[in-house]
Amino acid sequence: MDSSYIINIGRQLGSGGREIGKKLANHLGISYYDKELINLASEESGLCKDFFENADEKATKSIIGGLFGMRFPFVSDGMIPGNNCLSNDALFKVQSDVIRKLASEKSCLFVGRCADYILRDHPRHINVFISAALPDRVARVCNSRQINEEEAEILINKTDKRRAEYYNYYSYKTWGFASTYHLCVDSSVLGIDDTALFIQEFAQKKLKL
Repeated sequence: MDSSYIINIGRQLGSGGREIGKKLANHLGISYYDKELINLASEESGLCKDFFENADEKATKSIIGGLFGMRFPFVSDGMIPGNNCLSNDALFKVQSDVIRKLASEKSCLFVGRCADYILRDHPRHINVFISAALPDRVARVCNSRQINEEEAEILINKTDKRRAEYYNYYSYKTWGFASTYHLCVDSSVLGIDDTALFIQEFAQKKLKL
């Protein structure tokens, strides 16, 4: 569909990226995908959803001392291994195929999961990264997870590190670096609603919507 387009959002934990993505997709009237991709990948492959949940935005175990420290060949060969050697690489391959299929059918907004790299050849796409001031992130995580500030800060550091490792490994680019994206936005400056509107205006101008 020539008129379709893609918006890919990367985000720090607690930046409001998911909420902003939902508002943006709603404003533009396009499909929104985040955790929904886990269910779709499970349905498409026939593999248990738990496999995808456990591997969600985690780089292959081979980079932390797994088998030979190498990627498995079936990632590029399009093969799915048996359960006895099922790796995060294989699950990434399945999820990537689902993302490409959705993007070929309609306009979509994807949150995380290397969608910007997976869809790098899509003729109409924008890549956005959303950050926020640490106090705002801590407050948002405390509220959403019902944990204290110390626990929230630990979770933020752990999650951002995991997302960076995942993104850097599969994309060969650098998570959160300005040169990786078309637009980087600090949601603490404008707030959730106005950040969504700001990105919408940018998307409309860049994609000539």
